[in-house]
Amino acid sequence: MRLLQSSVFRAVVAIIVGALLVKYREDTVTWLTIAIGVLFFLSGLTSVIIYYVNKRNIERTASEGAPEAARSLMTPAFPVGGLGSMVLGVILAFMPVTFIRGVVIILGAIVILATIGQFVSLAQARRYGSVPFFFWIFPSILFLIGVYCVVKPVDSASLPLFIIGWALMVYGVVECTNAFKIYRLKKAWQKMNEQAQKPQLDNIQDAEEVKESQDAETRKSSSDDAQA
Repeated sequence: MRLLQSSVFRAVVAIIVGALLVKYREDTVTWLTIAIGVLFFLSGLTSVIIYYVNKRNIERTASEGAPEAARSLMTPAFPVGGLGSMVLGVILAFMPVTFIRGVVIILGAIVILATIGQFVSLAQARRYGSVPFFFWIFPSILFLIGVYCVVKPVDSASLPLFIIGWALMVYGVVECTNAFKIYRLKKAWQKMNEQAQKPQLDNIQDAEEVKESQDAETRKSSSDDAQA
């Protein structure tokens, strides 16, 4: 029963999460971008703070009489990467939709240019012989995907979450169905074993009763012989 409850709970959670991803996938992409931006900002801020703390400690050590050469060797370099992480974090956190749209449009344009190059190559190859039809299928699909990314960049970015959401809902339904099926099979197996063991128990009880009656007759005959 605990296994059934656990499976049903997992299935319900998967269905709820999947439905939320399908319904609010655009908002999910936006909040994920904001969360990533916050993480980038905190990472860069931490490196900058550590830089200034180390610099202050070195200046304190130098004021206590450390040689100038040792001071120059101990001075850390300014964390340019940390500052860049802070800037990127601010952009991601405060302009997530603009950032997503720009990135997806750039990727879509790259896909379109790449597929145009494939079309040109296939067209040139026709001068040397016939090109089968299926060679044109995948470039055409990629071209349509690139156009879709350029026309609807935010929807394109949320498309993986849409697929994952439906996959989670299907998993939840299948998990719930399998849990009930396994539970019924287990109950049927236990019932079958109980029915199979019942005749054995009856035979054991009958054997014990026969043995007890034999022992009683043996004791009675021994008692009669002793009296005789």
